[in-house]
Amino acid sequence: MRILGLDFGSKTVGVAVSDELLVTAQGLEIIRRKSPDKLRRTLARIEEIIAEYRVEQIVLGYPKNMNNTEGERCQRTKEFEEMLSRRTNLPVTLWDERLTTVSADRYLMEAGVRRENRREYVDEIAAVLILQGYLDFLANSRKDGSAADGGTEWKK
Repeated sequence: MRILGLDFGSKTVGVAVSDELLVTAQGLEIIRRKSPDKLRRTLARIEEIIAEYRVEQIVLGYPKNMNNTEGERCQRTKEFEEMLSRRTNLPVTLWDERLTTVSADRYLMEAGVRRENRREYVDEIAAVLILQGYLDFLANSRKDGSAADGGTEWKK
């Protein structure tokens, strides 16, 4: 089994996939589109990735505000979640992604990536961080036998 991690943005979707043991997340690519409303090709590419990697679940970053409120980006993410769920017939988990883009940018800065080049990679790294957070949650839940999420996972 593999899990797909997605960082959904207005013009890009960062993509990461887990290993088969659900231990690590690896960045795959950034899907780019010219318009925020043009999702047909984005969804088609995600379907190709799902088939190629035999993905059985999707984790989608959920961009709550720092004060725990939900803004317009959350609404767009929920709409994208519904499209993904209908189109792929896979379970989609919304995962709190606060500060993942900041962390991804910091990671790239520490890796020596020039400022003008960071934008090219930040969404993919953010997808890795979203997915890795979820994988770590799963591993910790298995270790202690609990399903308590400590408020990390967003649930409907």
